Order: sequence, then C-alpha cells, then structure tokens
Amino acid sequence: MSSRPLSGIRIVESVQGPLAMIGRYLADLGAAVDCFATDADASAEAIVANAGKRTHTGDPSGPSAAAAIESAHIVIADPASGIDLAALRRDRPALITMAVSDFGEDSPLAGWRATGPVLHALSAVLSRSGIRGREPLLPPGDLAYQCAAPQAVFALLGALYRVLGGGDGAHFDFAALDGAVQGLDPGFGINGSATMGKPVGLLLRDRPRAGFQYPIMRCADGYVRICLLARRQWRGMFQWMGEPEQFASPDFDRTSHRYASAELLPYIAGFFADRCRIDLEREGQQHGVPIASVLTLGEFLDSDHAAARDAVTTLDDGTRLPNGFLTIDGERMGPLSAPGDADFPATTNAPPLAPFGDLKVLDLGVIVVGAEGARLLGDFGADVIKIESGAFPDGSRQSYLEHGMSVSFAAGHRNKRSLGIDLRSDEGRALFLDMVRQADVVCSNFKPGTMEKLGLAEAVLREANPRIVVSESSAFGDTGPWSGRMGYGPLVRASTGLTLAWRYPEDPLSFSDSITVYPDHVAGRICAIGVAALLIRRLRTGLGGVAKVAQSEVMIGHFAADVVRGTPAGGAPIDWPWGVYRAAGDDEWCVITVEGDADWAKLCRAIGYDEGLAFDSAAKRLAARAGIDAAIEAWTSGRSQHQAAAVLQAAGIAAAPMLRLAELPDFPYFRERGFYRVEDHPWLQEDVVGDAYVVRTADLPAPPRRPAPLSGEQSAEVIADWLGIDAAGIERLNAGAVLEPLADATRRQAEAHMASPDPVTATG
Repeated sequence: MSSRPLSGIRIVESVQGPLAMIGRYLADLGAAVDCFATDADASAEAIVANAGKRTHTGDPSGPSAAAAIESAHIVIADPASGIDLAALRRDRPALITMAVSDFGEDSPLAGWRATGPVLHALSAVLSRSGIRGREPLLPPGDLAYQCAAPQAVFALLGALYRVLGGGDGAHFDFAALDGAVQGLDPGFGINGSATMGKPVGLLLRDRPRAGFQYPIMRCADGYVRICLLARRQWRGMFQWMGEPEQFASPDFDRTSHRYASAELLPYIAGFFADRCRIDLEREGQQHGVPIASVLTLGEFLDSDHAAARDAVTTLDDGTRLPNGFLTIDGERMGPLSAPGDADFPATTNAPPLAPFGDLKVLDLGVIVVGAEGARLLGDFGADVIKIESGAFPDGSRQSYLEHGMSVSFAAGHRNKRSLGIDLRSDEGRALFLDMVRQADVVCSNFKPGTMEKLGLAEAVLREANPRIVVSESSAFGDTGPWSGRMGYGPLVRASTGLTLAWRYPEDPLSFSDSITVYPDHVAGRICAIGVAALLIRRLRTGLGGVAKVAQSEVMIGHFAADVVRGTPAGGAPIDWPWGVYRAAGDDEWCVITVEGDADWAKLCRAIGYDEGLAFDSAAKRLAARAGIDAAIEAWTSGRSQHQAAAVLQAAGIAAAPMLRLAELPDFPYFRERGFYRVEDHPWLQEDVVGDAYVVRTADLPAPPRRPAPLSGEQSAEVIADWLGIDAAGIERLNAGAVLEPLADATRRQAEAHMASPDPVTATG
C-alpha cells in the first residue's frame, strides 16, 4: 500500500482512447481509479493509459459502475459511456464531473471524428512543423492527446482542492482540441527566448528553413545539436574553435548576426565532422556551449542517466514502461499496484470561488516552463509574485520592445505581480524567507544546484515554513550524471529520441522540430499538477512537500506506448492514408486519416476512388501508399481544405483543414466555445490573445484579467501587502538595492511606446 498525495481519493472513469491518460495521472498520484469499459483493450496505448487502475469490463452505466460512483469524488466519462453526468451532479452537488470528448459537448465540430493528426491540423501546430518549401510534417507519436490530458488533470485537482476545503463541486466540458492548443505549443502563449517575444506562427506563413535557431551537425558517429543563444555561449564556441579570425567581429555576439551568416554553420559543421558525439558533448560543456547528442529513444532509455534516475519500470507482468511523470518527496509517481487510503478532515469553511483564491505563490520560474506552471495557479486565483532581478533577468524578457514587455511575455505571465529583489544579498535572502513564511508555494526551474547556491535549498525553505509546497523543474532532473546539463528544450528533444523521430521519412537530414516549444508548456502543466496534488495532501497532513519534473521524462512518458512495444519514438503508421494532402490554394493542406477497412471503404466512396476498394487491408494500403496518395491528392487539390475536410467528415472520416495561427480566433469552433479572449495591456499597443478558461465550465470563475507586469512594477505594493513594511522601510530597502522597483528608464521606455503614433509590434 502507498500513501501518495491523492491517497483516499476515489475516481470513476469511463474513457476510451488516448484521453484515458487523464485517469492515469490521477492513479499515479495515488487515487483509486476504477475504470469501466465495454470491451477489454490489450493495445500498448491502453496498457500505458490503464496502468495502476482497477479495470472492469462491462456496461459503464450499469450497477457496478453506479455503486462505485456513489463514493467517488470525481467521475470522468466520454460520450460512449452512457453515464448521465448531469443527473449525478443534481443528486450530489459536491461531485466533480468531467465530460471528455474530442470537440466538446457543444461546438460546431461536435459530430466530427478526431485523431492526433486532426488535432495537429486544427491547433495550427501542423502549419509550423516541417521545412520551408515542403509539405507540412505531422509531428511524431500522439503528442496532441498526450499534451492535452494534463490540462484536464490540473482542472480536476483545482476543483478537488476547493471541494475538500468545503466548496461545491463542478462540471467540466473538456475537449481534446482545447487541451492540445493549450498544452502542446500554443501559438498565442509564451514563446522561447530565441523568438524575442514574437509569435513565430504569426510571422511566417511557410515553415522555417532547415536548421533554423537550433542547428544539427553531422559528426563521426551521428549528429549533435547546439543552442547558441547567449553571448557567453557564442564566446565559448568561438574559443573552442580556436578563435577563427573571420568570426572575431563583435557583431557575432548578436544572435541575429549569427543567424544571418552564411559561413558560420558550415564552419562549425567542419569543426565537428571528425569528432564523436560523446567527445563533442564533453568538450562543449567544458567551454560552456549548450550541446547534446542526437539519440534514439532506445539510447536514452539504456543510458546511465535513465538507470540512475529509475526512469523506466517493469510491471508485474513484465511490461516495461516509463516510471511516471514526476517525483514527490523523492518518490517516483509511477504506476501503483494498489492505491493507499486516507481520510480528509471535514470542514465548514467557505472557500473562495476560485480554487486557489486564498493561496500565495512565490514564482522564481523563468522562460516557458517557469512561466506556465505559476501562471496556471494565477488563473485559478492565486496571488502569484514573480521574483525578478535586473542582474539576472528572465530570458523571456528579451523583446522587440525596449521595456521588456511583449505579447509572448504578457500571455505567459498574466495574473502575476512582479517583485524585484536581490536574492544574493543577505538582507534580500532574509526578506525572501520572510515571504516564504507567508507563502503556500515556491516555484522554480533553475539548473539544479542554483537554489542551493542562493541559500534557498529545499531544507531551508521547509525549515522556514513546514507547510510550504515546492515545485522544481529541470531538463534532466536533479540527480543522475546528466543533471548538470544545460536545460534547453531543443537539447532535451535531441537527447530523448524526439528529434530523430521528427523528420520526413525519406530524408534523414530533414530535422523539423526547430520552432516547437515542446515539452515546455506541458511540463509547466505537470509542475502545476504536482503543486495541486501536494496542496490536497496538505489538507490532511498539514505539511508541504516537494514536486519535481524532468522534461526528459515528460517526453519519454509521451512515447510510453513505443517503450512498451520496443519501437522507435513515433513508430510507423499502421494504416494508410495517414497524412497531409495538398488542397486548392497557396500552401493549403488537408489532413486525412483512416483507421481500419470500414473507414477506407467510406473514403473511397466519398472521393469516387472505386479501384481503391481492392486495397481491403491495412497491409495492402501500406504497400500501395504512392498510388493512394496520388488518387487522394487528385481529389483534394480541386477543392479548398475546408471543403475537403467537411465532405470527408460527413462521410465519417477523420479529416481536418490545416489552420494557421492567425486563423484560430475566428475559426467557428474556437469562436463559439469562447476559447480565446482579447486582453488589453497597459504597456502594449496591441491586443494580447489568451485562453478564456482553464477547462470550460460554468461552475468556476474565469481567470482574472491582471496584466503581466514590468520588471519590479509592484515591488513596494507586494512588500507592503505580504510583510506589512511601511513606506519608510521600503525606501530604505530601495536605497540599499535590496529591493528593485520599476526602473525609471523602463517606465520611460514603456510610456514612450504607448505614446508613439507608429509603435513597434510583434507583427511589425
């Protein structure tokens, strides 16, 4: 028996397909999850999704399920289950229910079928995947669904925290498309620092050129990837190469100049060509150059690092699969053979309407993962304080605007206040620990060891406040031989097999993951899940805890079915067609996916391809791919992508038009569900487009509309609110440079931008 954070929580689930991962996260965290399905499923995907659950075969709306529902805290069901969630909520107002589907309970696409590629097309991820001048490239594996599930999990845990604190339950309408847009690579969300705050999907109609931003070089035994973003990293590369004269100009200190150089990348490629991956990694790290070998999934799983972190586990039946997505107090949250039990104290409190409306959060997070985890807590009502330093600014402050604001930063840091403070000073550190004593949560995603160097190790934080919940994220985790590596997402993708999988099948040099921000956004959501789970545990124990997430383990968890099968990441299609087809117009495309012989017959009839009926098995279709593709494209190219998808969906085929980022807000699905909202920002002369909800519900308030702050903008306000320090005390802290208020120069730059009749914008 185990006593994990959700021990004592009972969940009934009847969800078929990839969204059954919602229940898997909850089971890993210790909940007793009873899974009801009409038929048994022995696929690798089902093995992964149902690990740690108690599975029951039979009618999900029958008496066995009804008996389990009577004592459940949460019920999760898809349309096929037949479970009447509305009736359950009428009888039990404290119950939490979630209707799970591809396109939601009430949307223009409610009758459509989805697959992973369909979600990629409709989320605009597909439009940014691939290489300029070529057709869009489907991302590998089942990333759309895998990244969607944590959004649902976080919402459920927020609602559960409110219920256990004395509040009412809630009903959620969760759509896979919503979750995929939010969790995989949201074009209107926060971007990586290399974009300077500009949404790449709004700037480029075509896909990026090969090697954009994070180039991959061939070496003696494979490939390596480098990420030269900061000046010091370029200087390390320059010294490593022997300081070649043609690159000695100070202009090369600028990222834009390096991108524009026609000679630099070929020179680096020649420098790497006769060296082995392991030697390049070692030498690069010695020079401070972010570099990683491009590995297969199997190479990562067999690495000393994965072994040291116990990243892979073996079930009782011998099945090998990734060992969960996070650790809690040092314990891996992998599949359980039997959940534990625990009781939560009764309460008569009247909690705030927002799940986390009474919580205080100290956010030391940076770039994307750090932004997203704490921002989700703010969207659920927490008072989130972004800790900033002028000497060590958050990389996401890099902007097309002088004052450090951008549409990207505004999206990632809404519902936060900014406190500038010098944590390297004794007084600044003492002040921060005073705030820890008032706080509920501390979030960070620095390189392992950084918090210790600041004198803010876990033990120090927990000594200051035994109730504190600590969230940490890093590239490869805080233990193991790779724990000290630089934590850029492109390097993690290279090291875990994803980069090798994200290529055009016939072109081994067509690496195409360069502008995705995966897994940063979804890792931030898993960080928030860890926080919510520990807050729930605190309700019964009175103590906090530490949740840690390694981005590398998020990735291998998303390819767990391949681990079970022992196949490369992403695998190969098991049926055909399963791809992207040219439609009428300039670079317009339609996704078409077939799952089985019945689908294929429907497709043949829909496009008038009678001779195709002879390909009456997946094996025959896979062998005839070229001819099938030609026949389909002859049909799709004569109509728009929207027309083609509508005809095929009417015939029962999972198909979709490829949307671009700029099209999403006005696409009928998103417009009618109210998915996006436009937010004004006091320091931007352009709209900020953001999510209007965490998960669609009428039972929780919408996220607040507090705009993202300038650096140090609320320093005095925060110190007064949290610690009761008066104006004279704040002035003394400012004079001693312990506090960093909003700089006068930054304010002047922001005011000048707002007064400009011709301002710089993200798309200008």
